[in-house]
Amino acid sequence: MFSRHNRMIESLYALADALIALASFWIARQIRLDMGSIRPLYSISNYLWIVPLLVAIWVGVGWVTGLYRETEEEGFRRAVAGSLKVAILASLCAFAVIFAIKFEYISRTLLVLYASLDFVLMVAFRLVAGRLRISLAGCRHFLLVGYTRDTFEIARAIESNERRGMRLAGFAWVAPQAETPSRAAPPVLRHTYPIYAVHELPQLLRRHVIDEVIFTVSKDELDQLENTFLICEQEGVKTRLALSFFPHTLSKVSLERMREMPLLTFSTTPENEYLMLLKRLLDFVMAAIMVTVLSPFFVTLSILVKLTSHGPIFYRQTRCGLGGRKFTLYKFRSMKRGADLDREQLEALNELDGPVFKIKNDPRCTRLGRLMRRLSLDELPQLFNILKGDMSFVGPRPPLPEEVQKYEPWQRRRLRMQPGLTCLWAIEGRNRLNFRRWMELDLEYIDRWSPLLDWKILLKTIPAVLLGRGAF
Repeated sequence: MFSRHNRMIESLYALADALIALASFWIARQIRLDMGSIRPLYSISNYLWIVPLLVAIWVGVGWVTGLYRETEEEGFRRAVAGSLKVAILASLCAFAVIFAIKFEYISRTLLVLYASLDFVLMVAFRLVAGRLRISLAGCRHFLLVGYTRDTFEIARAIESNERRGMRLAGFAWVAPQAETPSRAAPPVLRHTYPIYAVHELPQLLRRHVIDEVIFTVSKDELDQLENTFLICEQEGVKTRLALSFFPHTLSKVSLERMREMPLLTFSTTPENEYLMLLKRLLDFVMAAIMVTVLSPFFVTLSILVKLTSHGPIFYRQTRCGLGGRKFTLYKFRSMKRGADLDREQLEALNELDGPVFKIKNDPRCTRLGRLMRRLSLDELPQLFNILKGDMSFVGPRPPLPEEVQKYEPWQRRRLRMQPGLTCLWAIEGRNRLNFRRWMELDLEYIDRWSPLLDWKILLKTIPAVLLGRGAF
């Protein structure tokens, strides 16, 4: 697990334990109140000071005992052992403090119930969180360039984190094609992986989902990889360089670490994982609220689509998402049934340049479909794509796979940000922009991204949509 990512997980686990401590105390107090055979419990006002103390003791003991370190290794045995150690030591500390202050009115039964509940909930959280992290964060695919001891050390580290969503896509060797075997089965690894020649990297990035490229080459081989680094940069692929051959720079360079392996990271996309997590949480909450509030409107629009034309209510289309991952995009159907089959006949009427296809007065649209497109109502089902994590509210629009095949290398970097409903192009002119300017605006968004920029775009998109500016 990379050190910066691990620090974020440590902080989230500590925050979760603090919330668990609060919930455990509340539940324990409710249970204690229901125990009529025991003497009545003092008012909650007498316990207000002890709640933050208990939270501080439990989280503090967790930090001291190393409970939050190396959370990627979390398993049933470690979850139980670590939580039990914290529960015992923290309980002893809490009783010691209470005994020293001589607050006799504090219920010992309440504290025992609290400690027991906190232990059970801590274990349950760790077992559930370990399974949810991969489903929420998705899988990340790594390609290792090089054939050194560090190469297979990192490969083993990736394999040990497969349950956390890390996947090894294969190896690329800096060697003549004739010397490059097709498969590798080093005894230190669990699986066999494909091996490619490094000159195949541009095709690999197009054919496969590769999120990161890690270079573990010798110092002599590094001189041969200048073009390879440039290709990764053009594509927007995150690249990391193992610096074991250059150890005296470690104190001067900000590095990522995978276990004890130092890696120099190059990235052309936003790197603040806390802010990106906040963006995802806000997307989910906002989408859930909108789906709930707009559900009557969804039903009404569904009925109108069904009554005004033959065919399904929803239109499903394969699009490319983050890193080129394919997903199904949902829209209200705005065209006649079988409209996709007529596209070739209408290619001459395309009003946009580049690989995209748009017609202002598309003859395939239904009467209701034209209105929905003008007000972007046909895009509303994409709220479900946001809930699923395929999309965000703000981000580059998800392209068709056949459009991506025609991208120039520098344009593919837009695939390295979660696609969205709106972006800078939507407030500058939407379909009135030429293709190159559209791509430039998407890359400008990636380079300038911040939560504040997202909110500015959302607020400026509302009048642009209501007025139908630039809509086809």
